[in-house]
Amino acid sequence: MASTRRARAALAALATTTLVASACGSGDNSSQQPTDDIPYDTPVTLVWWHNASEEGPGKAYWEKVAKDFMELHPTVTIEIEAIENETLQRTRIPAALQAGAPPPDIFMVWGGGEIIEQVRDGDYLKDLTPYLDEEFLSTMVALDPWKVDGKQYGLPFRWGLEGIFYNKEHFAAAGITEPPKTMSELKEAIQKLKAIGVIPISVGAGDQWPAAHWWYNFAIRSCSPEALRAAANDHNFDDPCFIRAGELLQEFLELEPFQPDFLNTRFSVADGSAALFGNGQSAMELMGDWFRGTASTFAADFDGEKSEYVDRVIGWFPFPEVEGAPGDPTAALGGGDGWGCAKNSPIECVEFLKYLSSLEVQKGYAATGSGLPVVKGAEEAITQPVLRQIADATAQAKTAYLWLDTTYGATIGNPMNAAIVKIFEGSGTPEGVVEAMKAAAAR
Repeated sequence: MASTRRARAALAALATTTLVASACGSGDNSSQQPTDDIPYDTPVTLVWWHNASEEGPGKAYWEKVAKDFMELHPTVTIEIEAIENETLQRTRIPAALQAGAPPPDIFMVWGGGEIIEQVRDGDYLKDLTPYLDEEFLSTMVALDPWKVDGKQYGLPFRWGLEGIFYNKEHFAAAGITEPPKTMSELKEAIQKLKAIGVIPISVGAGDQWPAAHWWYNFAIRSCSPEALRAAANDHNFDDPCFIRAGELLQEFLELEPFQPDFLNTRFSVADGSAALFGNGQSAMELMGDWFRGTASTFAADFDGEKSEYVDRVIGWFPFPEVEGAPGDPTAALGGGDGWGCAKNSPIECVEFLKYLSSLEVQKGYAATGSGLPVVKGAEEAITQPVLRQIADATAQAKTAYLWLDTTYGATIGNPMNAAIVKIFEGSGTPEGVVEAMKAAAAR
């Protein structure tokens, strides 16, 4: 790390179970701003890891943001490494943190159980609370998943609901006049799309989590709020609703809705599931709000206007109601991405996080179409119809939950995802998912 100056940090933990789509309090901000760290008083280098690894508007925008910040602050040099999401989240960041070697100064941090693990078990993150005043925090939404024990250890930059993106042209060709509202209607749509020779749904099961999200959605529709709270807060997975989620997934897989070789297909690579959807080979994909930008990156170059093609063709609808499931029929999954500073990073890292959370930077991010911003007023820059639709759905959501692997943390989330993929393979069982979760929780 470029600087060894340390900021004071207090580390503890708080479990966060539900998605928050409104401005959140900052906990105890009564402490005075630190006085032993003075920003920009000496040259420093910040190493920044993010997941906008493919050439496109997202990657180009973060490069511009870093350049603009360096021009404003000549004593700061920002070195960017753009890393594919799965590699970044599951390999590079854990390895850097656990090795005891200096991690990057600023890196992507996922809320809920994952940030709790990085704070409680690793003591890796800088406590941002003393540097953030109420006026700053009042401009942001969805802060709670990046808190641990009331202290702010990360700042979100993207937040939105998950749903199913669909190709309007394929739906029209198949005679599907309205987006499916129920699972029965989705199953009918799958058969109609097969009849015209279109892959109904693409999924990057090779990365595990895209496939696991199907099980997550069946789980939140099968489980009561009490069962989901017990799972998140106490890691209690005894409720039979979790087995029911696996049974619903098995029933869905009997339709063979996905592309050939889906088990070996990754998500955001040149021959991945996002490319299948962006190039018009598949008709649907279950993803978060960032998928519009990803699909645009991988879309075929229709007359040199990828983005215009995507915005004309792509639609979105919430995960359908699952008939007969005893849970909340409107419950939704959602989440976002955030930034954190390594515990020993210089004070300039915090200043850069605050810059990333400024209204102008967030407006610029919204304009790229890469996802939904978290600073109030930045949503005005959203011009893409599908993102506007997701933004409205996010604002109106009554019951929404953070991604389950993020909620439970990587210790449980990784084995859970692997067990879910075994159901996709045909070698796993609904009971096997629950057994994997319980075994991981007991460690």
